[in-house]
Amino acid sequence: MSVTERLLKVRDVEYKDFQAKLVPNISPDTIIGVRTPAMRAVAKEVFKSPERDEFLNDLPHRYYEENLVHFFVLAEIKDFDECIGAVEKFLPYVDCWPVSDQATPKSFKKNHQKLLPYIKKWIASDHVYTARFGIRMLMNEYLGDDFKEEYLELASSNKGDDYYLKMMVAWYFATALAKQYDAAVKYIEDRKLDEWVHKKSIQKAVESYRVSDEHKEYLKSFR
Repeated sequence: MSVTERLLKVRDVEYKDFQAKLVPNISPDTIIGVRTPAMRAVAKEVFKSPERDEFLNDLPHRYYEENLVHFFVLAEIKDFDECIGAVEKFLPYVDCWPVSDQATPKSFKKNHQKLLPYIKKWIASDHVYTARFGIRMLMNEYLGDDFKEEYLELASSNKGDDYYLKMMVAWYFATALAKQYDAAVKYIEDRKLDEWVHKKSIQKAVESYRVSDEHKEYLKSFR
């Protein structure tokens, strides 16, 4: 059974309409309507099946859900070099924010030193969803023990005007304000960010349960 057939078998027609509203930049005709747990289950089957490599090499995919399953499969690859090669091959085909955002390869966590050059390259990309993925990886992997202040500059370095790119930068800084407040707040105080990103970062930080009430009140003064 092909990946498409597996997905069609677990489709939810009503969910398709919901998904179409979430990703207005792609054609509704490319959306089957499959819930995330079902797609993850399909991805686990594909990952263990003989058809895995054939599916990963069959690009571009026709359906939105095939792209999501593709990333879920990549996330399971344990060998870093194999995984990064597959990610690099797939990123140019990512055409919407949910595909960019859903999966984080497990092999990345133990290979931060090797991963960072790729993140820098992705963030500099003119392809919106490659850059968005790079910023998300920087947010997911480098706001903890491996954090350096220079990463804040890296996160804000792509000045593209695309809404989905700017939203990711704001998400990064809102998370940085929760995890690395002393360093991140300087970007708010000095208004180093694009005005829209500046305001959205504050909004998302104020809405976050991870930011203290004291910090929220201070951030509001920079709206």
